[in-house]
Amino acid sequence: MMQLASFEWRLLRADATLRAFAVLLVALTAYGLYNGRAWVGFQQATIARVSTEESTRLAGHQATLERLARGDTAGIASWTSPLIMNAAGTTHLTRYAILPHAPLAAFAVGQSDLYPYYTRVSMRSKQTFIGNDEIENPVNLMAGRFDLAFVTIYLLPLLILALSYNLVSIEREQGTLDLTLSQPVDARRVILTKLLVRLAVVGGAVVALVLLGALLTGASLSTPGALPRLALWTAVVLLYAAFWFALAVLVNIWRGSSATNAVILLTAWLAVVVVVPSLYNAAITTMRPSPSRVELTTAIRAATNEANERGTVLLQKYYLDHPEMMGGADANPNDFATRSIVVQEAVDSSMAPTLAEFDRRLLAQQALADRYRFASPALSVQAALFDLAGTSVHRYQHYQRQLDGFHKSWQEWFFPKVFARARLTTDDIGRLPAFRYEEESVAAVASRVWPTLLGLLLPTVLLAGFAATRMRATELRRTS
Repeated sequence: MMQLASFEWRLLRADATLRAFAVLLVALTAYGLYNGRAWVGFQQATIARVSTEESTRLAGHQATLERLARGDTAGIASWTSPLIMNAAGTTHLTRYAILPHAPLAAFAVGQSDLYPYYTRVSMRSKQTFIGNDEIENPVNLMAGRFDLAFVTIYLLPLLILALSYNLVSIEREQGTLDLTLSQPVDARRVILTKLLVRLAVVGGAVVALVLLGALLTGASLSTPGALPRLALWTAVVLLYAAFWFALAVLVNIWRGSSATNAVILLTAWLAVVVVVPSLYNAAITTMRPSPSRVELTTAIRAATNEANERGTVLLQKYYLDHPEMMGGADANPNDFATRSIVVQEAVDSSMAPTLAEFDRRLLAQQALADRYRFASPALSVQAALFDLAGTSVHRYQHYQRQLDGFHKSWQEWFFPKVFARARLTTDDIGRLPAFRYEEESVAAVASRVWPTLLGLLLPTVLLAGFAATRMRATELRRTS
């Protein structure tokens, strides 16, 4: 078998197709990594900018407090005093909750251009600050970005099919197959050797390019969980490549011409990576339509207007329910800060069922998408690669849960001080809650990726097994 492999490698190396394959794969991978690294660089620059803005703003506010402590009130009006807790918690001292990029983020942009990766948290309702200020071309968002995941899902199969569409048919058409099989060699061994040589070439190229890409994009492989993610990424891509090789072998065994094989395989590629995913997306949005954000915004606005009209009554009722928050005999039912908090809580309370239903419908849509992603290998591979790169919707949901907790702790820190009419001090700035993102465990990510590996392995084994049952020397000797 080693002699057959050596001979096949010499033939393959002399073929211009392999050289074209190598050039195209390297060029496409390099461009995909460049785009992914550029996007990560943009995110890093944005995070650095907002972090600098926060540090500068907090330092400036602390300097102003120190100046006031010395009795210097020049240029500071009473209604704009930095000592006011309400203004500090809603504007002056607000902090950013930042979602850092994952080690393999440059491999797949994924959902990172759709979901916020930094949020300026304040005392106000979450709905008032959940969106960031960046504006993106919707055409770019709809089309997606050219990255390593795109190369893997859409273009790697085409390169594999270009190497293997005439795996057997070319020898049958040139008349060399009968000559080969006239020797004391098994037909299955001949085809298996051809397949393994090509699989080794593609697999070696994939592993080398993934490792080189991780180094060139600055992936921090020392980060906990980075190496397991990289290993799983490589395993997913190799299994995806094996699936396409198995399909090519099966088509070749059918004794069609090389041109016929090319048409069949291109049709299969079109169905797997274009047609089925398009039908899948249409079916998901039809079965579980996205909730209307316009309706949600309208409902929030209506609830806010109603609560504002009843602000004084709501504040009085709040004091009856929470006498400990009255802050002494000077409680003012028309106080703007306390009234705003009560109005906000009333809006949040009245909108809770609507927001819960909104989130439930989004989660139901995502659950349905996860359940039926195995309709196409391309869909399941895309979901796995986004998960491993840290740009999937699941990671952003993980971030949103932590953001909710931080927002709650921010309100719990400020609300009692606002009701108590406390004044901000320089020591308070050091005691402010700070956001620390806790990354998902590798086990949690792997639990979503393992089904993809099994979902690729099963059809690959079935295709290979079906092809093996048709590999008969008598059938292969027949010419087309």
